[in-house]
Amino acid sequence: MSPTLLESELFGHEKGSFTGATDRRIGKLELANQGTLFLDEIGEMPLDMQVKILRFLEAREIMRVGGGTTFKLDVRLIAATNCDLAQAVEEGKFRKDLYYRLKVVTLKMPPLRERVEDIPLLVSAFIKTFSEEHRKNVHGVSSEAMAIFSRYTWPGNVRELRNVIENLVVFSKGEQITLMDLPPELRDSQRGFATRESSAPFQELSMAAVEKQAILRALEKTGGNRLKASQILGIGLRTLQKKLKDYGMTER
Repeated sequence: MSPTLLESELFGHEKGSFTGATDRRIGKLELANQGTLFLDEIGEMPLDMQVKILRFLEAREIMRVGGGTTFKLDVRLIAATNCDLAQAVEEGKFRKDLYYRLKVVTLKMPPLRERVEDIPLLVSAFIKTFSEEHRKNVHGVSSEAMAIFSRYTWPGNVRELRNVIENLVVFSKGEQITLMDLPPELRDSQRGFATRESSAPFQELSMAAVEKQAILRALEKTGGNRLKASQILGIGLRTLQKKLKDYGMTER
């Protein structure tokens, strides 16, 4: 996206302000007034646009492209990036003043490979979503396929997992995603994989086993707090309690 179009997207523009501006346009910041605007991959934002965002954060006002009037806005910005902004500042690729202006509350999201307990839940949710969206009759995934999902490093994180599941659902010919349905890069990534778990027979890698492992990890992270564990797993407390009972884990 060109700098002019990006500025128009965020700040809006007046009719005739540039070639193709046949009508006035309200930008994302103005639309988010008295609300929140999420800026993804802010580390990729051009330096001249960073200046404009910084100016908005300091003055809390904008001017549409080609306009002559400023507008006061009340917008909370949430920004995300997959790059090291501190390093980008050192390299001159990101403005230091904007970096510190944004760094009020920082949340570091661990990569998906460090949140293995989330994978079965995400896979299940994505299968349901895309089965409904594409009118497919896919209801689950085999234990072998789930084992590979859990071991794969997912360099593209949740977005990559989401895209993989959508592709598998769209081209699925059955009700279950199996090992042979997986793209070659996932299957090939498991060659030579050697851990204590890999020596276990496949029946130990059933959906129930993966789910039990996810519950155990969530409980370990929360020091046994079931309410917090249920929140991490994205299920209700009663559902977690039932699963603990089903798996004979009620004494934890």
